[in-house]
Amino acid sequence: MVLSRRRPHPFVSVPVLLCALLWTTPPTPAPAFEGPGTSADVARLYKEASTATARYEEVHRAARIQKVKVRKLDRLLARERHEAKALHGDLGRLARAQYRTGGGLPYTAQLLLADSPDALVRGEHAFRQADLAVNSVVAKTRRAAADLAVAKRKATRAKRSLDQRTVRLAKLKRDIRRKLETARWTLQGEADRSVAAGKCRGAVRLDQPSRPATRAWVAPVASYELSAGFDRAGAHWAHRHTGQDFAVGIGAPVRSVGAGRVVSVSCGGGFGIEVVVRHKGGHFTQYAHLAAVTVDQGDRVRTGQWVGQAGTSGNSTGPHLHFEARRTPRHGSAVDPVKWLAKRGVRL
Repeated sequence: MVLSRRRPHPFVSVPVLLCALLWTTPPTPAPAFEGPGTSADVARLYKEASTATARYEEVHRAARIQKVKVRKLDRLLARERHEAKALHGDLGRLARAQYRTGGGLPYTAQLLLADSPDALVRGEHAFRQADLAVNSVVAKTRRAAADLAVAKRKATRAKRSLDQRTVRLAKLKRDIRRKLETARWTLQGEADRSVAAGKCRGAVRLDQPSRPATRAWVAPVASYELSAGFDRAGAHWAHRHTGQDFAVGIGAPVRSVGAGRVVSVSCGGGFGIEVVVRHKGGHFTQYAHLAAVTVDQGDRVRTGQWVGQAGTSGNSTGPHLHFEARRTPRHGSAVDPVKWLAKRGVRL
């Protein structure tokens, strides 16, 4: 199993993250509520990063579409100009042919010299009609080419504007990511000091998602990569792995998979900062290695409500969430969380 101690990119999860689950010290009750501080900064920056990314992708897509439009107009314009040039050449050939067949003589002289004046009149009329028709087609083609040229200039200006917006949004994304990276590791430093002191910092009350969950059960994090799975053997655990790890960045919102009540909030030991929630039916879920908690013991939580922010506190090799489904609130009663969630309609 490959371990990585490199700090992850703000939006790229570390592929494989492990957590050691030795419970070395008893849980420490959480003290009174603290101000949001760094936790709120991280949550805000996550939201800003998500918004900036969405805007960037939207403008980037629009720029690509506009680029295709410019290319299409360029092809149409080239075709119209080619047709106009060809028709103009046809007119020239007709004029030269008319001159060679007597078109250079005055029309009165042509009538006097013609074997059949009536036929000459009909021929002249037909020629003029054809000449007018060709001129009309040439004029229309030229107008179409001019219109296409105008459309192309407008499309090119629009594309240039979108390209400039894309560049600005890309810079905005980079700036937010740098700020987020700094804030995340500041948050983790606060968590590490709390765990080292054996004294939790207490719940931070962050703004919860504006839209409540529409399902009874959800995954513990919205966006993730699965890493170490349940019952996995390895040198990093006392026996076998008792949960499912989700590779996410520090500060990523961790949510309760279902409605319930918080039965413990603690820090210290192998799990670092953790939250345990009791659900209807007597099952429990655990959320470990957090950087911060957003609930207190005894709080009721709804499905999807944030209970903390992911981190790498305790015995952890990198940022991730260790999630367990248990028969009791205590360590050692875990069941396979992937199967447990699947029975409730959540497939990871």
